[in-house]
Amino acid sequence: MRFDVLRRPAAALTIGLLTGLSGFANAATTDNQPVLDPVELGRGIAEMNCATCHALGRDGASPMATAPAFRNLWQRYPVEQLEESLAEGIVAGHENMPELVLEPDEIDAFVAYLKSLGGPAAQ
Repeated sequence: MRFDVLRRPAAALTIGLLTGLSGFANAATTDNQPVLDPVELGRGIAEMNCATCHALGRDGASPMATAPAFRNLWQRYPVEQLEESLAEGIVAGHENMPELVLEPDEIDAFVAYLKSLGGPAAQ
């Protein structure tokens, strides 16, 4: 009998912790979707991986003169065409650009960010 008395508080604590953790997970998602806006996630990916060379915003010059500004990429090709390259590892025709490989949700976010900058894809 004494053993059952000791197990009840531990069980209650375990259930309380699991309930609290599931509440935390639910707060971070809505209908199993991330709360973070895809465009914001895409902007973050660009800032972490591309800002050293490319202009990321709606204005301003690229830090590396030969790197195209992201707002103008649509003039070279439809930005949706980047999806396959990003999944397989985008590699540029010059040595300064590192290989970038993204996961499917990151690719969607990155392309959403590029579309948000303007051009025909934004409409």
